[in-house]
Amino acid sequence: MPSESVFITCAITGSGDSVRKSPHVPVTPAQIAAAALDAHAAGAAIVHIHVRDPASGAPSRATALYREVVDRIRARSVEVILNLTGGMGGDLVLGPDEAPLSFAKGTDFVGPRERIAHVVELRPEIASLDCGSLNFDEALYGTTPRYLRDIAAEYRARGVRPEIEVFELGHIELARQLMSEGLIAAPALFQLCLGIRYGAPATAQAMLAMRDALPPDVQWSAFGVGRLQMPMVAQAVLLGGNVRVGLEDNLYLGKGVLATNAQLVERAVKIVELLGARVLSAAETRTRLALRAA
Repeated sequence: MPSESVFITCAITGSGDSVRKSPHVPVTPAQIAAAALDAHAAGAAIVHIHVRDPASGAPSRATALYREVVDRIRARSVEVILNLTGGMGGDLVLGPDEAPLSFAKGTDFVGPRERIAHVVELRPEIASLDCGSLNFDEALYGTTPRYLRDIAAEYRARGVRPEIEVFELGHIELARQLMSEGLIAAPALFQLCLGIRYGAPATAQAMLAMRDALPPDVQWSAFGVGRLQMPMVAQAVLLGGNVRVGLEDNLYLGKGVLATNAQLVERAVKIVELLGARVLSAAETRTRLALRAA
């Protein structure tokens, strides 16, 4: 059944090489916080946060940068739901064939506790949990079941809801295992990540297959990348889910027209409402996801 009510997540900046492609991609903590608040004002109940080095625009894991973003947002709003990434620190770029373990530039691989040091300190309502490994072009994103158990246990101990990010069907099976071990509390929250190269494609068939593989009684959302972002918004609503948009996944409002995060949220709101569904407020989304107050 199509969704009757939908919450919107906005992924504000991500960690990809997008800064040089659009002036609207926020870099500094002040810019990221302002973009998050604008997205919330446009209709996003949840903002998904990465941080970047303010000087270079490169992705960062610095807790101080996350702290500044959180403090800036909370100084102006205690309503918006914060979702901090837990996915940084898993990148491996293999060296030459004769020495593959001489890792190349771009490698940033650390243990599970270091990956989520900012989450442990700042205790957002939600933090992402990338539930498996994947090829990203020639880079490997690596996270093992043991790492995931450690991260999920830390989240649960601190009252942080995992957003279980799944890029293919095997990731859903791993998430089921974690749920069976009591590491993820109900209602489990899944994010179907579609259109990442070598993951599940951004197609109606792939979203349907992944939705049908989910455990019963979970909450789920979905996104597509690039030009398929808005078609996947519509598809998620039609299949009974929630939606994510934002500059992490797509830079354009239309062909050749660069977007802001707020504009992408506004477009998603329009699609949701045209399909007969209602956009949930942050307060309503907190209730649906059984989140604690900020």
